[in-house]
Amino acid sequence: MKKLMIAFCALFMGANAFSQGLDLGIKAGANFANISDVNDLSSKTGFQAGIFAGIKFTDKVGIQADVLYSQQGGEFDYGKFDLNYVNVPIVLKYYLIQGLNIQAGPQFGFILDDDIYVDVLGTNSIEANAEKSDVSGIVGAGYDFPFGVRLDARYNFGLSDVSKTDGFEGKNTVFSLALGYSFL
Repeated sequence: MKKLMIAFCALFMGANAFSQGLDLGIKAGANFANISDVNDLSSKTGFQAGIFAGIKFTDKVGIQADVLYSQQGGEFDYGKFDLNYVNVPIVLKYYLIQGLNIQAGPQFGFILDDDIYVDVLGTNSIEANAEKSDVSGIVGAGYDFPFGVRLDARYNFGLSDVSKTDGFEGKNTVFSLALGYSFL
């Protein structure tokens, strides 16, 4: 019985110490998106919002995963690239000093809604469909304030084509700024 009590106390103290490194919260921000390799396309401003969860393994290293609704795409005079995704970025966070960190990792996106349309000379229109999934790489920086507020700036560079339709090949490129709040 004594061993069982010691094991229970050790488990409780270990779980309590482990939970100090947990991070769970919400975040929202702005996206400045474009599609690479498509001519005459300008940046589209959209938003992102969702939840995040993370854990710090040491004072210097942690990992964070987000689930985000994200508006992406691009704009041009004769059509539109409106893309809405559920993105799941998983980033390794390396803390330089205090709450200042750099981030890198993959992002997996799943299309919710796409509206790709081009009007050619006012008479012909071309529609295309986006691929069901998107893979990107992420680099960024952030600051975790001591009172639960999180600030992130990230650049997502696409690794897979948005569409396989001729003339619509290109990859997502997104610069995002997000503000979050951690409940733990």
